Amino acid sequence: MTGDRPLFERDHLQFRDTVRTFLARDIAPHHDQWMRDGIVDRDVYVAAAKQGLVGFSVPEEYGGLGVTDFRYNAIVTEELGRGGFHGPAFALHNDIVAPYLLGLTNAEQKSRWLPGLASGELIFAMAMTEPGTGSDLAGVKTIALRDGTDWILTGQKTFISNGILSDVVIVVARTEPAGGHRGLSLLVVERGMAGFERGRNLDKVGQHAQDTAELYFDNVRVPATNLLGAEGAGFVNLMKNLPYERMSVAANSWGAARAVLDLTVEYARTRHAFGTPIGAFQANRFALAEMETELDIAQVYLDDCVKRTLTDELTAVDAAKAKWWITELHKRVVDRCVQLHGGYGYMTEYPVARAYLDARIATIYGGTTEIMKEIVGRSMNL
Repeated sequence: MTGDRPLFERDHLQFRDTVRTFLARDIAPHHDQWMRDGIVDRDVYVAAAKQGLVGFSVPEEYGGLGVTDFRYNAIVTEELGRGGFHGPAFALHNDIVAPYLLGLTNAEQKSRWLPGLASGELIFAMAMTEPGTGSDLAGVKTIALRDGTDWILTGQKTFISNGILSDVVIVVARTEPAGGHRGLSLLVVERGMAGFERGRNLDKVGQHAQDTAELYFDNVRVPATNLLGAEGAGFVNLMKNLPYERMSVAANSWGAARAVLDLTVEYARTRHAFGTPIGAFQANRFALAEMETELDIAQVYLDDCVKRTLTDELTAVDAAKAKWWITELHKRVVDRCVQLHGGYGYMTEYPVARAYLDARIATIYGGTTEIMKEIVGRSMNL
């Protein structure tokens, strides 16, 4: 069924081939080293941009392609998931940062940041999470106080993807101390600003090639010209864009789970026990059949949600359903595939073991499963 997806047209299929070629040529030979280093070579963003994999939604006048069809976003993140390539945070640029920069910037800001996004020469990060604040954005303590034409930013963020490499960071800060959700704004902090420091590259369970860091802001003087969108509108803008981030996570998880299952099916055909391929045993055959079916069903819902992005009909509830269901399925599929590999599944030299470690974060970042269910539940007028 994975080869028959009416959602995608000829141009999308050609683009998928381009993505796969790029991943095989420019990422696969280096990814193991990036995992050992804990960080990717920043030049991979430039190379990806030249092939149209990064920043393609940027208007042509700023060096992009002006392509805002989310099907292309889904293809990039699916293929990264299929390859187990978690290091390059292309989805962070395309699916998270780009919508903010396209939708909230004025002309001057566009001229400063969009060319670098389109060329891959600027690396971006999004800083929401704090040591004491995860999914509850109302609890953000990082504060920015107005001082003349500047904002004075003070606080700390953690678990920030691209935290080490980033040149430009969109920071969620409280600009009205007593404003609750209405007191949040988005400030853009740039490399080299006095008082902006990066902490350690965090030692994670998996996804070791992706640099994830703590960020510190000690009275950072941020020009008022770096306010992104309207003052106090940060929460509204976050709620508007988070569904696309969640769709990105879902697409990545689907691609990763599909690849692990394909790998395991081949293993079940060639690995013998008691003189018989292990896939021939009914218990194993049923397990593989169940996973095949569930992934096909997930693909249909995923494709339907992506289709709804084309007409702006995707809702936060749709995205929450896709995010929690597909990431939980991803986690479950990888766990069962490790079991089917037996002892070899526990060896990190095997892709299935690395996939097991990399998968665990999927139900946490972009909004935990529990928060996704809360969003769905509240929509039911319970």
